[in-house]
Amino acid sequence: MLYWLLKYIILGPLLRLIFRPQVEGLENVPESGPVILASNHLSFSDSIFTPLIVKRKVTFIAKAEYFTGKGLKGWLTKMFFVGSGTIPVDRSGGRAARAALDTQLRVLRSGGIAGIYPEGTRSPDGRLYRGKTGVARLALESGAPVVPMAMLNSDAIQPTGQIVPNLGRVRIRFGAPLDFSRYAGMSGDRFVERAVTDEIMYELMELSGREYVDMYAQKAKAQPREPVPA
Repeated sequence: MLYWLLKYIILGPLLRLIFRPQVEGLENVPESGPVILASNHLSFSDSIFTPLIVKRKVTFIAKAEYFTGKGLKGWLTKMFFVGSGTIPVDRSGGRAARAALDTQLRVLRSGGIAGIYPEGTRSPDGRLYRGKTGVARLALESGAPVVPMAMLNSDAIQPTGQIVPNLGRVRIRFGAPLDFSRYAGMSGDRFVERAVTDEIMYELMELSGREYVDMYAQKAKAQPREPVPA
């Protein structure tokens, strides 16, 4: 209930008025049945704008720490994620990835939309990074089509580390659904999962126009940055 209140009454109308979403290809999102929305990840606001413009409920997963913060900020963060339909997942330990996958599979088996960021984390510099194969396992085990979704300028609207977004018109583009039924029964084959993931990332590269880097974003974040010349 809170999801729909936020979307249509409390926050949605205001956000639409301020950010005036410009959306291309929304008709590529099926009106019913299980769907995987696979998006590049540029900004915290990606998880705000996606539910705002997709008519059906979109369920993302997020690390459990977002739901356990202290004080007013922690409470507001928790309420946002609860209200936006996000499911907490403990990402520590060896079974964490499987727990996240099982959570999204339940969403898909109930006929819903599972949202996923194949890069696994926000891009550190706006480029598109190598996708993790969880999105492939999700597609192969569920049989659901994958709709690639490109956030085109959310990093300009809300750069990493900035709390208050900049004013601007958010732009989002959806691609045609990808069907991986030709790989039915091949979940667990790492070569197939890599091929499926790379196909999804290629579509995201084409849709977004962002430079592709064949490296995991988490690894790129861990590398020391070169000092800016004086």
